[in-house]
Parts: sequence; structure tokens; C-alpha cells
Amino acid sequence: MKKLSFVILILLFTMCSNKPKEPIVVIQTSYGNIKVKLYNETPGHRDNFLKLAEEGFYKNLTFHRVIKDFMIQGGDPKTRNSTDTTTIAEEKTLGDTIPAEIKFPQYFHKRGALAAARWGDLENPTKASDASQFYIVAGELCSDNKLSEIEKERYERLKQKIYKEIQSANMDALKSLLKSGDSTAASSMRADWLKQAEEQAKTREKEILYTEEQREFYKTRGGVPRLDNEYTVFGEVLEGMDVVDKIQNVRTNEKDKPLKNILMNVVILEKE
Repeated sequence: MKKLSFVILILLFTMCSNKPKEPIVVIQTSYGNIKVKLYNETPGHRDNFLKLAEEGFYKNLTFHRVIKDFMIQGGDPKTRNSTDTTTIAEEKTLGDTIPAEIKFPQYFHKRGALAAARWGDLENPTKASDASQFYIVAGELCSDNKLSEIEKERYERLKQKIYKEIQSANMDALKSLLKSGDSTAASSMRADWLKQAEEQAKTREKEILYTEEQREFYKTRGGVPRLDNEYTVFGEVLEGMDVVDKIQNVRTNEKDKPLKNILMNVVILEKE
């Protein structure tokens, strides 16, 4: 029995040691360096970020949007200095996107999270990420009550989403009832859809609820929980949150743009 346990431990150690390392990058800024690891579980965002870093895409871009107790955002190619002679093989343009890789609740908007910016739901219902813009969460502390409110709102959105899916799949039957003038049957059908949506939402609660560990993190270290399950989180800060705090406290104009440019560059420290 002891021999078997030893073999199992050796196998587990071998499996863990063979796990691919997560890439490490350094975001160089006017205020110091921010060391970040990229998640292997979001390979599309990981590879895209590494590719842009290798090309020198981020050199001399800026953190163009800064909101205290919220986040610092950068990576917009339009912020590149017009006198910059850096040649980029494939300059990203407005509207370029990569598919969303939202892994909530595995990854959440804790303080120090690295996430991809995107357009709003109306223009972007699939929540696809901007091809180059990213943000780092600064955040603030959040109470249990606030987290519960967010969970409730998220549950209602999930229920509405399921209802719309059921409605879409049965629209022809509903139209037929309405055309025949049978409004009672149509109302009964809608009520049944709502019941189905409620039942399915309850079986998927894990998709929207926080773990005790996540709640503790938000309560003691902070973050921006209202963004969870809405944007792709693809990495986290390992070192340099003091730099993030310096940047989040700079003076900005009415559009949240720093009054003085905060230049950046991204270099790869460890790729694999």
C-alpha cells in the first residue's frame, strides 16, 4: 500500500512538472515595471499578446484611460506618437477583435487582473475582445452584500438569456398561436418558457456564484466584480502593483485621459 502511494505521488509530481509554464512579460512604463503572467487557459489572448510584444507593437503607446479605484487601460494604436518611426508588421486598427475567452468563475476581476478591453454589448454581442487594448484592475474593496447583489443581477441576466434561447427555438409555434387568435395558449406557452428558464438557470448557478475564496479576496484586497463574466481576464500581475497604483493616481481630464502621457512597452521575460 505504501509502495502504491509512493508511485502515485511520483506520477502526480511528473504530471505537474510537465505542465507548460505560463509566459511572463514585463510592461515597462514611465513609472516603473509591471511583471505579469499570461494564462495558458486563454491561449488566444496569450498568443496575441505575445505576438504583439515580439513585434514591438506596444512600444511608445500609452495608458490612455485611467480611473482611480477602477483600472488603467492602454494599448490603443491611435496613441502612438506621430513622430515614432517604429515599424509594425501588422498594425492593429479600430474594430479588430479576437474571440472572447471568458473563464469565469475560474478567473475574475481581482486587484491585479489583466483583461482585454472591448466594445459594448450592442455593437459586440459575442463579447469579442479588442485586438490590442488591455487593462489592469486596480479596484476597491467590496462587501458581502454588494457581491450578493451582483450575483442576483447576474442570475437574472442568465435567466433572460436562457428565456430568449427558448423563445427563439419556438418562435414559429408562438406566431402560429397568435395568428390563430389563441392568446390564452400563447400566454401559457410564454409562462412555460419562463418556468423552463428558471429551472435551467438554477442548474447553472455555479456559472454566476462566487466561491468563499473569491469573496474573501474582494473583501480584503479588492477588485471590480461587476466586470466578471463580461470581459476576458487573461493574466495577472506578479510584481509591480505599486506602479499600477502610481498610474491610477495621476491627474486626468474629464475623459479620464492622463494630463501627461504615460508611455509603455511590453517585453517577453519567459515565453515557455
